[in-house]
Amino acid sequence: MDRQGDRTHGGRMPQERGAPRDSFDRDLNPDHMAGQNVGGREADREVGIRTAYDCKEVHRALDGIPDDELKQVPVLREGERLQQGATYLDLFRREAGEFRATGDVVAEPGTAYVAKDQVAYPTWNRLRGVEDPERL
Repeated sequence: MDRQGDRTHGGRMPQERGAPRDSFDRDLNPDHMAGQNVGGREADREVGIRTAYDCKEVHRALDGIPDDELKQVPVLREGERLQQGATYLDLFRREAGEFRATGDVVAEPGTAYVAKDQVAYPTWNRLRGVEDPERL
């Protein structure tokens, strides 16, 4: 099935409708596309993925999880924007639990965010501290 319904008239994406048209619009909304999930995540892969195994502080905090499993847990780099609507867990504050990100959240210093959709379910449960998900 063709997804023509995803585009507005004229072939533009819905996010492009609110693009600044003059200097006043740019002043009022300087980052009008900030937090939008448009395009692929290929640019993230060009830099190289940092895993929980690579980050010494995270590795120490997760000492009960095997190294081969930590190598499969990608951790966002400082300054990287979280994907709007995605579920994340801060590995330094696991007791706070998972949360759904808004478009304005950025990985700050002292955080180690991991996206739920980037991790296998058994590993995600282990990161959350849930050993037996059937008992919840």
